[in-house]
Amino acid sequence: MKFIYLLLFAMCTFSIPVSAQKNNSAYTKSIKAYQENYINTHEVVKEKDRKYFRFFPISNAYQVNCNFEKITDSTGFTMKTSGNGIRKYFKYGKLSFSIRDTALQLFIYQSEDLLSNKQYSNYLFVPFTDLTTGDESYGSGRYIEFYTNEIISNKITIDFNKSYNPYCAYVTGYRCPIPPKENNLPVAIKAGEMIFGKTH
Repeated sequence: MKFIYLLLFAMCTFSIPVSAQKNNSAYTKSIKAYQENYINTHEVVKEKDRKYFRFFPISNAYQVNCNFEKITDSTGFTMKTSGNGIRKYFKYGKLSFSIRDTALQLFIYQSEDLLSNKQYSNYLFVPFTDLTTGDESYGSGRYIEFYTNEIISNKITIDFNKSYNPYCAYVTGYRCPIPPKENNLPVAIKAGEMIFGKTH
């Protein structure tokens, strides 16, 4: 009887982690494929310099489910850029989520320029900084993007493993939006793209 109890305990203990391991393996594989495509199709970094891309270790802890709250903004605001200019954006909404039991929020923006472009009129932009900014990740912050149709019933999943650097991280001459202070995360997001391995 004792042997049966031990056997049942072992089955219950080890069957779940094996399943989780398989799911995690598939997830890791999908993110690696995403990163490879990102590197191979990058519009600014040329082929010989693509070896300098670096990423944090892949972790599904940074794939987070968010609550979405719509914001009606007909006025807009100017977002500072890395160049001698500004760009106009509208607040589209707010994301609320948690990472490792820390409650967080990020605001979502729409570009005035892209709203008039039929192909990108549903494009949503989330620039952010975190405690890795300027140390392990690019000093002016990173970006996440998605589209309005990905928000379903006021829910959306965002993946910081897909966060990426602005073009200004690689070359000069671009006017890259600088994340507003309201999108400064008080945690370290050790996921996604790190500082580029080659200076310019």
